[in-house]
Amino acid sequence: MRAVRERLRAMYGIPVMEPHGDPVGELVLTVLSQSTNDRNRDVAFLRLRDRFDPWEAVRDAPVEEIEEAIRPGGISKVKSVRIKAILEAIGEGGRDLDLSWMREAPIAESQAYLTALPGVGRKTAACVLLFSYGLRDVPVDTHVSRVGMRLHLLEPGAPFDRLHDQMLAITPPGAELEFHVNLLRHGRRTCHAQRPACGVCALRRMCPSRRD
Repeated sequence: MRAVRERLRAMYGIPVMEPHGDPVGELVLTVLSQSTNDRNRDVAFLRLRDRFDPWEAVRDAPVEEIEEAIRPGGISKVKSVRIKAILEAIGEGGRDLDLSWMREAPIAESQAYLTALPGVGRKTAACVLLFSYGLRDVPVDTHVSRVGMRLHLLEPGAPFDRLHDQMLAITPPGAELEFHVNLLRHGRRTCHAQRPACGVCALRRMCPSRRD
């Protein structure tokens, strides 16, 4: 892990991202990120925020209006229903849409709460905890899991819940953001799903899955 970390740093640097303190926004953003690129995700998110403010307005809006606002993000019919369901679940019983308690809560408690929300899995929960408050969790998406499995850092074929536990176990405290971002970058730029660029990969010598 130390060697992988040093090589990734040499290629991509050390990512810096200040926690933004908006866990509800991160939940919505992660839903919008599914099956689209970062640009379309961000356009959809900004359109939603321009049209509805605060988040209670999104929760109370007709699903058709949410769908129209997020259309640039793709599969808006599915995502609009999910976003509304998540916000309704958070505000069930007249509660405020406030997840600020997670800043000080035990991480396991926050994970359990988030993964009980409609359509929210470990990756989304990890995004909320890491990007909102800088807490100790590592999102494992398809890129991170692919690179981790090829390096034999993660168990091939394991369910994503187990992959998250394994990734967290091998990540040094304080390096959660760094490992997530740099493994993701490597998966996007070099360690592709179909045609990995093993010939130019800086991790080639330590990779048991390299293709000669």
